[in-house]
Amino acid sequence: MQDNTVAIEEERSDASLRVRDYVQLLAVTIVIALTLKACVVEAFRIPTASMERTLHAGDFLLVNKFIYGVRTPHIGPLLGVGVPSIRLPGLHSPRRGDVVVFTLPPYARRSERDEPTRYVKRCIALPGDTLLIKNRRVYVNGAEYVVPTARFSTRHILPQGYGDPRLFPKGANFNEDHYGPLVVPKRGDTLELHAATFLTFKDLIGYEGHTLTLHASGEVLLDGTPQRRYIISRNYYFVLGDNRDNSYDSRFWGFVPEDAIIGKAALIYWSWDEEATHTGLFERFKHIRWERIGTIIR
Repeated sequence: MQDNTVAIEEERSDASLRVRDYVQLLAVTIVIALTLKACVVEAFRIPTASMERTLHAGDFLLVNKFIYGVRTPHIGPLLGVGVPSIRLPGLHSPRRGDVVVFTLPPYARRSERDEPTRYVKRCIALPGDTLLIKNRRVYVNGAEYVVPTARFSTRHILPQGYGDPRLFPKGANFNEDHYGPLVVPKRGDTLELHAATFLTFKDLIGYEGHTLTLHASGEVLLDGTPQRRYIISRNYYFVLGDNRDNSYDSRFWGFVPEDAIIGKAALIYWSWDEEATHTGLFERFKHIRWERIGTIIR
C-alpha cells in the first residue's frame, strides 16, 4: 500500500514538473517573439498598389527594424502609460533607394481623427538633398535618379507651372510631374522664416514641438514671438511610391521625420491576390502567388 502511495506521489510530482517546464518554455517563447518583433523584424501587409511593380497588394513583408536602430517602446509595458522613446544605434541611416516602412506623421493624415497608419514607400532624397521632378524624371542634387521599377500610366503630363492645390507645400507652383526644386531639411539647418516659407515649414516645426503662426503684417511668430530663423532638430526624408501615378507620398504631405521610420522592407514571406481572397479558405489557396514568396525587396 505504501509503495502504491509513493508511486502516485512521484507521478504527480513528475506531472507538476512537466507542466512547470511547459509554462516556462511558453513564457520564454513569448518573450523571444516579442523581443524579435520589437527589435529585429516585424510583419507588414501591403494593402494598396502604390508600390507596384516592386510590391503588390496582398504581399506580406518582413521589415528589418534593427538596421536603422531600434526604437524603445513609447508606451510603458503593463501600465499603458506614455514614456520617452529613444532610437538605439543602428547599422546605418536610411539610404537613397531603400524601401522603408514608416508611421505617417500627424500632419500627413487626411483627418485629425485618423489613427496612425503605417506606409511603405521608396526613399528618394536624404537630409540636405535637393529634389527636383521634371517631366516625371527625378533629379537629386542635379543628377538624375532612376528607379528601375517605377511605373507610370499613360495620362497626360501636366505642363510646368501648373500648380496643384493638393500638393505640398500649399501655394507652390508644383504638380505631380514637375515638382521642386525642394531642399530636404537636415538636423542643424537654419530655416529662413517669412511669409513665402510659412506653409512649407509650419507643420514640420509643429512636429518639433513649436507653434508657427503668420501675423497679418506678414511677420512669422514662433511660439508667439517674432522670429526670422529656426534651427531644425531632426533629419527628414522625401519618399515616393514606385507606382507614382497612384501614390499618396511626400509630394502631397511633405517630409518623413527620421523618428517616424520603423525599418527597411526586407523580404516577401507570403503573397496572394488581395482581390480574390475574400472567398473560402480553399479558394484563397488558388490565388497564392508562389513566385513572389521569398523575394528579397530591392
